[in-house]
Amino acid sequence: MNSKRSRQTRPVDAPPGQPTKLFVLDTNVLMHDPTCLYRFEEHDLFIPMITLEELDAHKKGLSEIARNARQASRMLDEIASGAEEASIKDGLPLAGPSRGLASGRLFLQTDAISGFLPASLPTARADNQILAVALHLHETQPQRPVILVTKDINMRIKARALGLAAQDYFNDKVLEDTDLLYTGMLELPPDFWDRHGSSLESWKENGRTRYRLQGPMCPDLLVNQFVWQEAPQPFAARVRVGGGKTAELETLIDYTSPRNAVWGITARNREQNFALNLLMDADIDLVTLVGQAGTGKTLLTLAAALAQTLDARRYSEIIITRVTVPVGEDIGFLPGTEEEKMTPWMGALEDNLEVLNRVDEGARATGGFSGEWGRAATLDLIKSRIKIKSLNFMRGRTFLNKFLIIDEAQNLTPKQMKTLITRAGPGTKVVCLGNIAQIDTPYLTEGSSGLTYVVDRFKGWAHAGHVTLQRGERSRLADFAGEVL
Repeated sequence: MNSKRSRQTRPVDAPPGQPTKLFVLDTNVLMHDPTCLYRFEEHDLFIPMITLEELDAHKKGLSEIARNARQASRMLDEIASGAEEASIKDGLPLAGPSRGLASGRLFLQTDAISGFLPASLPTARADNQILAVALHLHETQPQRPVILVTKDINMRIKARALGLAAQDYFNDKVLEDTDLLYTGMLELPPDFWDRHGSSLESWKENGRTRYRLQGPMCPDLLVNQFVWQEAPQPFAARVRVGGGKTAELETLIDYTSPRNAVWGITARNREQNFALNLLMDADIDLVTLVGQAGTGKTLLTLAAALAQTLDARRYSEIIITRVTVPVGEDIGFLPGTEEEKMTPWMGALEDNLEVLNRVDEGARATGGFSGEWGRAATLDLIKSRIKIKSLNFMRGRTFLNKFLIIDEAQNLTPKQMKTLITRAGPGTKVVCLGNIAQIDTPYLTEGSSGLTYVVDRFKGWAHAGHVTLQRGERSRLADFAGEVL
């Protein structure tokens, strides 16, 4: 068993006669996930003294790293409080503080360790001191495996060069392989209707056709999942009831047709049509859109937001926020207000507003104006209803009747994503956009991104929907460059 925690509530005891493993934790693991102390089930943990020193050095500040360092210190204090020196040397039990999630023991370094390291690894570096501790434990406890757990790739390489076992910390990963990430869509097999049509019922509801059917695929269908079939007759629908012996499907609004255009925008492919069906549905509170650059995520979302804010008046205003890299740090000493400071990060917003505000011949009225005057008047109206906010000031807020767009959501941690989504008050719709192949946040991967976390946890909820956009729609130059470069 490695550091991955299985999906269970109680730890599993080690097989009889097999020694438990001893995991040596690097500082970056504690600062990445303070709850990692309870994620190793029946195995023991060892924390070097230099790790505590580094936690102390990083605890000041308002960044996510500083908050995690303080939380890790509090958890260590809770585990160690009331323990005698003798019990610390014998290991602190984790079963009580973890409420049964872990049954191992926590060992803190209490003696000086002078492990032998090659001359090329100076002991002044904290990483090398942790390696020396792990090497000492490996030599003094040959009866059981000693494994270094670190998020630092280079440190894992150095550990293996010294003959030490080293692993990444996997517990925060939602999925082992992002190819398994829920796409929100399912292609029906050619014989679907033959296998599910024996007790087929159909009726009209709110202008759309609904089907109730039974068959072997019904238990696997998730609510708000899109199903489609090209042949023998093109068919696309959304699952309204699923996960049981029967399922209900509802046909879609065809947003590829100009008569259903959203703020002058029509869907160019199947996935965009699915996305607009979610974005324009008032009953859907959370929408997640994942896709490569140029698939239309931001354009579709802005078009739906403007149509429902300015035309339908369903929402009072549009709020857009995105991660400013580095995540959670100060947005800088740029002059102006919060919104003016965020402007350099919002180039994508300006590009898409330019497309949405383009005057097409007879396609959209501009409030009685025309030409450049109409374009300027419409742009001023649009910008008056769009607010740009920084993530730094989201904590403690509640958004009522707002259309909240979280751009570049792949750079958020699951904890940050929870902070943002829980800001939503009554009548607010939250849309998360991102490309999990472009993550800039340190120690965050495709499998542990907050966007991946939200997609996986909200699938099947009646008021949430997800679509993975696959086709780029920018230009033939952009499409060809994406393939060959």
